[in-house]
Formats: sequence, C-alpha cells, structure tokens
Amino acid sequence: MSTNKQANPTYARRNVLVGGAAAVGALLVAANSPEAAAARASGRAARADAARAASASTIVTRDGTQLYYKDWGTGPTVVFCHGWPLSSDSWESQMLFMAGHGYRAVAHDRRGHGRSSQPWNGNDMDTYADDLATVIDTLDLKDIVLVGFSTGGGEVARYVGRHGTKRVSKIVLVSAVPPLMARTPRNPRGLPVEEFDKLRAAQLANRSQFYRDVASGPFYGFNRPQAQVSPALIDAWWRLGMQGGHKNTYDSIKAFSETDFTEDLKKFDVPTLIVHGDDDQIVPIDISGLLSAKLVPQSKLLVYSGAPHGLTETHKDRFNADLLEFARA
Repeated sequence: MSTNKQANPTYARRNVLVGGAAAVGALLVAANSPEAAAARASGRAARADAARAASASTIVTRDGTQLYYKDWGTGPTVVFCHGWPLSSDSWESQMLFMAGHGYRAVAHDRRGHGRSSQPWNGNDMDTYADDLATVIDTLDLKDIVLVGFSTGGGEVARYVGRHGTKRVSKIVLVSAVPPLMARTPRNPRGLPVEEFDKLRAAQLANRSQFYRDVASGPFYGFNRPQAQVSPALIDAWWRLGMQGGHKNTYDSIKAFSETDFTEDLKKFDVPTLIVHGDDDQIVPIDISGLLSAKLVPQSKLLVYSGAPHGLTETHKDRFNADLLEFARA
C-alpha cells in the first residue's frame, strides 16, 4: 500500500475540502470588513440615486427640496421656466408644440409651486436660479434654448448671472420681469412698492378670490372692452395657482418685484429673443421688455401689439411660431 499522501485519493479530497472551507472563510471575513460594508453602502446609495433620477420625474436639491419636472420629446433641448404663481403645466401648449417639431421640451415646477416641495425658506431668486441649475446639471442638458415667462424670466436672468451660459445656446424672455419692477432711487420708472403690498394683502385676505381676480382681469386682458373671455382659461389659471404653497407664492411676490436683474442681463452673451405685449397690465413693457432689450447684447425685441401679459395663451399660435423660428435659426 502506497504511503504517498499526494497519490492518496482520500487525502487529496480532504485537502480540497479543507482548502475550499478556508477560502470561503476568507471571503466571508473580507465581505464583512469595514471596507466591504462601505462599498455596499456606496453601491446602495448609487442605486438609490439612479432610481430617484429615473423615478416619477423628481429631482432632489442639496437642501432636500423635491422638484417635479416633465421631459417630453427628443432632439435639441428647450427648457421652460414658468411664471408666478403657476407651474410647468402653464407651458403645455409650447411643450407639446416644440416636442412635436423635433425638440426635447423640459420644464420644472419651481420650489413651492405645482407638484414640487413647499419649503419654508428659499423662495428667492438666487435659490430659484440654483434650483434651475440643479435640474439642468442633473439631466446633463447642453446647448439649450432657455425660455422664461414673467417671474421665470427673472429666474433665467439670475441663472445666467450665477451660472453663466456654458450650457445655454439661446435665451427667450417672454413678458419677463427684468430688469426691475419696483420703484427705487435707481429705478424711478418702476412701480411703487405699495402696488405689490396690495398684492400681498389680497393674497392674505382671500388667496382663492385673488387668483381668480387676476386671471379674469389683467393677466389675459379679459378686463378690456371687446375681450373674448374664456372661463375655462380662468379656471385653469386659478387651479395651477392654488396648487402652489401659500407661503411660497406670498414670498415670491417680493422676489419677482424687488430683485434687480440689471447686472445679470449684462452677462447675457448668447442670442436672446425678447417678446412682450404692449398692453401688458402685469409687467408693463416700458419698465421691462424695452429696457431689457437695451441691456442685453445680441437681443431681438418682438412687440405684440395689443397683447396682454399671458400672451403664451392668448397669442399662442404666433408665439409658438416665433419660438420655433428662433430655435431653428
């Protein structure tokens, strides 16, 4: 009988079993090490981030605010920033139109508006601009046409002032609040702050009625003689406004009226289209669109004769065509 242990089948099998058990034990020790635990946690965090990015159209900012966004179509990207106190749904006519003409249309609900979170703080233009940057950076959007309506125009201007135009190819300002709405020593043509105090008082007294009054009167020019009033459009505006947070929309009145965007506009270095109605009762053209056109290099001003503030609905066919032409140019 041989005494060679290597030639002994029983001994060889015992070596394999012992070696295998040792290897498994080593793997278990490694798997339970602090380094492995940290790697697993990092992997879980990465998967959670990916799931969140691909979930029901929400992006989380650094302060934990959830921003709802919609992303329609494919092609060159157009990003829309909505007005006060509305949401991205106010852009649905333009988003459907642009997506139908070979563009990717993206819009988010500003913090405190629509389906986004309603944080107590951060209802100011600097934060709005940083939130917009978070949306653009998270989705890795490049060479975008950046469109801002009313308060959204201020958001766009402050975005450029704080983050530049490295991801922006063109800008569109529509019925936009820049350069500055409120009257100050440096802006004597602005509206008295008492006018905005009236807005705040009306919101505190009866926000629901206040929003209905705005929509049924000056916003769409329905208070003008011969106006073709649309009750459905009034209802839609009221519904979007009431989705926003009371505190957020209240604070936003100060943000859109008292923020000075003069220096932001001077930093625009891409082709810019400025669209404004000459019967805008909310943001009068002589203190906004006309002045912005003088401050922005490479700007083109389109004045819609007789158009109200909400021209994206009352004049949507004309505006959609102008937007598409500018995007394609």
